[in-house]
Amino acid sequence: MADRPVDIAIIGGGVNGCGIARDAAGRGLSVFLCEMGDLAQGTSSASTKLYHGGLRYLEYLEFRLVREALEEREVLLKAMPHIAWPMRFVLPHHRGLRPAWVLRLGLFIYDHLGRRRSLPGTRRLDLRTSPIGAALKESFTVGFEYSDGWVQDSRLVVLNARAAALQGASINVRTRCVSAEQSDGLWHLEVRDFDTGATRTIQARALVNAGGPWVGEIIGTCVRLNTKDRIRLVRGSHIVVRKRFEHDRAYIFQNADGRVIFAIPYEDEFTLIGTTDRDHEGAPSDAVCTPEETEYLCSAVSEYLRDPVSPEDVVWTYSGVRPLYDDGAKSATAATRDYVLKVERPSGAAPLLNVFGGKITTYRRLAEAAMEKLRPFFPDMGGSWTASAALPGGDFPLGGAGDLSARLRDRYPFVDEAWANRLVRTYGTDVFSLLGDASSAADLGRDFGATLREAEVRWLMEQEWARRADDIVWRRTKLGLRMTPDQVRALDDWMRASPAAGSRQVRGSG
Repeated sequence: MADRPVDIAIIGGGVNGCGIARDAAGRGLSVFLCEMGDLAQGTSSASTKLYHGGLRYLEYLEFRLVREALEEREVLLKAMPHIAWPMRFVLPHHRGLRPAWVLRLGLFIYDHLGRRRSLPGTRRLDLRTSPIGAALKESFTVGFEYSDGWVQDSRLVVLNARAAALQGASINVRTRCVSAEQSDGLWHLEVRDFDTGATRTIQARALVNAGGPWVGEIIGTCVRLNTKDRIRLVRGSHIVVRKRFEHDRAYIFQNADGRVIFAIPYEDEFTLIGTTDRDHEGAPSDAVCTPEETEYLCSAVSEYLRDPVSPEDVVWTYSGVRPLYDDGAKSATAATRDYVLKVERPSGAAPLLNVFGGKITTYRRLAEAAMEKLRPFFPDMGGSWTASAALPGGDFPLGGAGDLSARLRDRYPFVDEAWANRLVRTYGTDVFSLLGDASSAADLGRDFGATLREAEVRWLMEQEWARRADDIVWRRTKLGLRMTPDQVRALDDWMRASPAAGSRQVRGSG
């Protein structure tokens, strides 16, 4: 038996799907979202974690995209001060590549193209005397330092899902849309729960295909629509090594092949290095960092760092597939990173909105644009609202994470500084609800390792749709870098046996 029709059904629980769900629910529309895996399980958890305008996109004259991203950088740093923060990037001048004046000109444009208010501008560095140059080879004497942002990408997705649920949206993980058909002016979606095998029908007045790298598959096999629009699957791979420098700056290195590689402080004890740009063949879920890509990344950063990086130094790799709109570019690097939204309404039927491309930094603007595409079908929906709204747990000032951590340690003296900082950077002000009335670590229940306690696991299962250990140790957190395989297996066994694992519909706690 079908449920009552919803206004919008969304296929895809990545940053675009969850961003649209949040925006739509906040405008008073009823929303159903289904995701065949975990939230952010695909591309949205496999980024370089940068909240940036995209300095290198200026070379491809993507001025509108860069301007929009730079403007969004300021808006969203204020909306999520727990999971995103400003970061300074150092660009060493490589004499064999772009001239220094070209770099300075590009950074001048980058500084002034967006509405930079809270972030400092570019400055020139003498790498021979600056402590920031100590990690670099002596041949690099001049550099430029500029501002951008860092974000915990998969948490951004989950918090958008929580915000949507707080507004009444139905968020359904491990739920696949098997088919979507038009009838009587509605979309009829058959969805299947992976864990139970149960199927049900969802009726919707509009359908949004936010399947990311699966958007083409959904068009072809789920809604069975003929379209000329195509996507280009581009694989981006990253490696993680032990910390290679002591300061808090990130490096951006130019390569002779025209690409840039980032080396970024990561999870306190590590350095994140990426990314590659290669056309991807095969299923998006098959994306892995190949030995050739690992070698490429090691070689690229070793050209700059005094302490070279080898494949033996790598402690973790990850890879994701970017679903870029196919604009006919000759190379994966040159393909547009801009998003394209297409509404299909054959014979006056219920609308289908296909989402092509997009990047994390502009996800909120993409959601606004998507709602404007759908406005003719929902003329009474509310207006734009997300620009001034904090994400759950983000209701404190930009730069206030340290003060919040101190408050946390005062309230819970058994939580040390490193633990408090991790909790604040994960949950923001929600951490007080998570820890509740605990007066000792023992009150938080079983210790799964790396400061992960039973109370936190229950929160993630009940409030953030976590079902398996990987959902927690690699997406809700990055504790997989610190936990042993045995600890992860024990966590997974406990979660599978927990009554919370049977919950199918999770609501935010407010």
